[in-house]
Amino acid sequence: MQDHSPSIPFMKMHGLGNDFVVIDARVSSSVTPALATAMADRHRGVGYDQLAEISHTSASNADLHLTFWNSDGSQSAACGNATRCIAAWEMVARATDRLTISTDRGTLFARDAGGGQTAVNMGDPLLDWRQIPLAEAMDTLSLPIDGTPVATGMGNPHCTFFVDDVAIIDLAARGATMERHPLFPERTNVQFAQVTGPDQLRMRVWERGVGVTLASGSSSCAVAVAAARRGLTGRQVRIDLDGGTLHVDWRDDGVWLTGPTAHVFDGVWHG
Repeated sequence: MQDHSPSIPFMKMHGLGNDFVVIDARVSSSVTPALATAMADRHRGVGYDQLAEISHTSASNADLHLTFWNSDGSQSAACGNATRCIAAWEMVARATDRLTISTDRGTLFARDAGGGQTAVNMGDPLLDWRQIPLAEAMDTLSLPIDGTPVATGMGNPHCTFFVDDVAIIDLAARGATMERHPLFPERTNVQFAQVTGPDQLRMRVWERGVGVTLASGSSSCAVAVAAARRGLTGRQVRIDLDGGTLHVDWRDDGVWLTGPTAHVFDGVWHG
């Protein structure tokens, strides 16, 4: 019997094991929640932490637009590692070392940082409770939650706990609980971070709509901002995650995220 399911080309990429399916909707079908959840299944689909959809942009100052999907079919305005992976691939295709990307988070700027590293400016952090958003007015530097975490917006909400030893944290249990804490009406990404040296942090992450991941770009940005605001580090830090190392630099023009990328394989989805 002939299969009439649509054939959708895709790429599999990862940044430090934080893995993505990438669909180029400029030459293929657009993503739907049903497609996103089907492809996310690691047993019956392809499997990913996030899906990134490339499309044409209406912004006159951008080269392309990115839309991000979580593995549960929900959307996110930001995904730092996927942005870096796609920027690296697109810069090679365009024979350039700079790229401008529109997202629901805003316009992001990417560049080839040399040595196999790709950098992206993730924009200014959102520090006001309304922007993150939180359910009510409060000090975002010290939330009224056991462990007094820090709340940060990077186009998506983040809740950062600073602890003495990240290795002993039950990340799956605490992450799942905190993701849906009533203070975060749009749910939240959850990080546990430990200062391991001057301007150096060890971090583990639970991603909203995904679960435990080996790395997260926007979470790394949020942790760096939270640590600098707390006076634990400077504004330029190294972050060691389960999947590897990222570098974050909170500058006057935004939070720059730098690290390696990998294009693993190309495939075709038959549904």
